[in-house]
Amino acid sequence: MNGYLVPANAKKGTLIFNIFRPFDLIMFGIGAFVSLLLLVIVDSNDSIMVLVSCLPVAITGLLVVPIPNYHNVLCAIQSIYRFFVEKRNYKWRGWCFYEKFGKEDK
Repeated sequence: MNGYLVPANAKKGTLIFNIFRPFDLIMFGIGAFVSLLLLVIVDSNDSIMVLVSCLPVAITGLLVVPIPNYHNVLCAIQSIYRFFVEKRNYKWRGWCFYEKFGKEDK
């Protein structure tokens, strides 16, 4: 092995509170602000409208909640999207690759 090992928590040092990216906190803050604004505007006697007013903070909260192997749900959704949309380039070396250039010692 010619390289060095990267610690498992190396990426966490660049995150806010070791969990969030700045975009995640901005998105959650906007969702919370919109919910508060809707709660002020909406009549508080109608419970359905109060629940609808809380949807922005609930949705953004679910997107930024931490999950294993990703920062949060939003990062997982972005990775899944990139996997299906971006072009992947596979290089075929073939079965005769080592015969042409000689066998490598292991």
